[in-house]
Amino acid sequence: MKIKFPRWFYQLASPKWFYEISGKLLPWFVVATVLLMSVGLVWGLVFAPQDYQQGQSFRIIYIHVPSSILAQSCYMLMAIAGAVGLIWKIKMAHVVAKCAAPIGASIAVMSLATGAVWGKPTWGAWWVWDARLTAMLVLLFLYIGVIALTSAFENEASGDKAAAVLSLVGLVNIPIIKYSVEWWNTLHQPATFTITEKPAMPPEMWIPLLIMVLAFYGFFAVVLMARARTETLQREKRTDWVKTLVEEY
Repeated sequence: MKIKFPRWFYQLASPKWFYEISGKLLPWFVVATVLLMSVGLVWGLVFAPQDYQQGQSFRIIYIHVPSSILAQSCYMLMAIAGAVGLIWKIKMAHVVAKCAAPIGASIAVMSLATGAVWGKPTWGAWWVWDARLTAMLVLLFLYIGVIALTSAFENEASGDKAAAVLSLVGLVNIPIIKYSVEWWNTLHQPATFTITEKPAMPPEMWIPLLIMVLAFYGFFAVVLMARARTETLQREKRTDWVKTLVEEY
C-alpha cells in the first residue's frame, strides 16, 4: 500500500523551496517570539504572585519548565526528522535533524542549570540523583552523541544516517523523563501542565508560564530556521539556484 502525503511534505524535500519559505516566515516568528518572551518574562518575574511555599524562588519555573519541555520536544523532532531522512531519503530532513541537535543540547543545559538553581533552596542541594534529573542528563548526553556522530564521518551522508539511528534509539528516554515521577518515588514534583487536568496553580501564575512555553517554541523555530538556511546553502553550494542567489547579493 502506497502512502500518500500532502503536497507540502514533498515540497519540504526541496532545499530551494525550504530556503524561500523559511525566509518569508522567519521575520514573523522573530516578532512573535519577542512579544511572547517580553510579556511572559515581565508577567512571570514581576507581576505573578509568589508561591506560598517556595516564595520568590519559584519564579525560576518560568525558565526551567519551558526549557525542559522544549528539550524533549526538540529531541523528538530530531528523531522524527532522522527517521524521515532514513526512510524517504529526504535531504532536508537530515538538515533539520543536524541543526536541531545543538539547539536541543543548549536547551537541555539550560534545563539542568535552572533545575539546579531551583533545587538548591527547595531540596538543599544543587544536584540529586533523582530519576527525572538523571534522565534529563542522559538526554543531554544523547544530544552530544548525535552531534559527535554527525561530524565523525568524512562522508556527510554516513554521518547523517548514524546520527539518525542514535536519535531513534534514544527516543526510549523521552517517556522515562515524562513518567519518572509516576513510576518511581522521586523528589521532583509532578508535571506542571497536563492535558486532562486543570492546573493546580491560579491563572495569574500558569498563564504567563504557558506564554513562556510558546515563546520558547518560537525561539526554537527562529534559531532552527536560521541554522537550517545556513546549512542548506552550505550543502547546496554547487547548485545553480545557490550560485544565482550569491550572484544577486
